[in-house]
Amino acid sequence: MDRSKQVDPNGLEASLIQIINSHHSSSLKLRESTEKAKKDGIRNARRVSELLVDSVNREVQEAFVMEKRIEMEIRALTASIFRFGKQTDQWLAASHSINTAIKEIGDFENWMKTMEFDCKSINAAICNIHQE
Repeated sequence: MDRSKQVDPNGLEASLIQIINSHHSSSLKLRESTEKAKKDGIRNARRVSELLVDSVNREVQEAFVMEKRIEMEIRALTASIFRFGKQTDQWLAASHSINTAIKEIGDFENWMKTMEFDCKSINAAICNIHQE
């Protein structure tokens, strides 16, 4: 019999094979556990990432809506400012016309007083001539 081919179940070689098999089995379990933990970590990281992106997107969307509202308000205010500017110009033109008319009335009144004085002077001169 050849001793190299016989394995003693209680011998050193059997113990080594049992240790190797046990190590191999625990390595596989550890690898599976590590792989599962890695997949869980990736899944959790992906979920956290999605939640963060959703949160940021929600805030960005709110900012975008507010920006659109502000732009609409700016357009409305610009239209109001333009309309008020036109109305102010019309009021200034009307005010200028009224001032001009008042000046003309004052000029006419002065002209009438001058004409009245001239008429009285002419009348007095005619009366003086007629009395002589």
